[in-house]
Amino acid sequence: MTHEPLPSAERFAAAYAAPKAPWDIGRPQRAFVEAAGSIVGRVLDSGCGTGDLSIWLAERGRTVTGVDFLSAPLESARRKAADRGVVVTFLEMDALAIGEIPERFDAVTDCGLFHTFDEPGRRAYVAALHRLLEPGARVFVLCFADSEPGGHGPRRVSEQELREAFRDGWEVESIEPSRFEVVPGIPGAEFSAGGARAWFATILRTA
Repeated sequence: MTHEPLPSAERFAAAYAAPKAPWDIGRPQRAFVEAAGSIVGRVLDSGCGTGDLSIWLAERGRTVTGVDFLSAPLESARRKAADRGVVVTFLEMDALAIGEIPERFDAVTDCGLFHTFDEPGRRAYVAALHRLLEPGARVFVLCFADSEPGGHGPRRVSEQELREAFRDGWEVESIEPSRFEVVPGIPGAEFSAGGARAWFATILRTA
């Protein structure tokens, strides 16, 4: 079975070329701030975009590698890190290839990437995470939930889909309702007041 490695590069490139991408709020999503005490050690920020979460974690003592498949947001991320005097490694690569990274990590953060994959892409992504991580490492995922009304924007994900995706070789430790804040005022990116309804999942690599 074939699949696109990621959704349309042109669509994401156009979003970053606009004055603001809807998800580029200039700071980490609250769910990751609240979970920061559990996101420790060497961290891979998968789909890091312009690097706000990567840089925020590095400022708090984590050793961080950010991965994205577009050069423009990574250039912005590198400028931000330099301006703030923070060391972060930023890599331009397909998220489905992260299993080939020779380093090993204690945690992976995924802020808005998981919900972009179709079913084959989701399986390939979880397999790449499994290759990347040793038992005991954790994945932290913030994704749009199926409770968010409407059909515009990212694909909605059910709790069952999350559990099924991380069924073999993983333990889903928690899935909690959350919110995904977006930049206000962007046509086509209007979601629930207080932020789009989301899931925040903590998942342990077991075997």
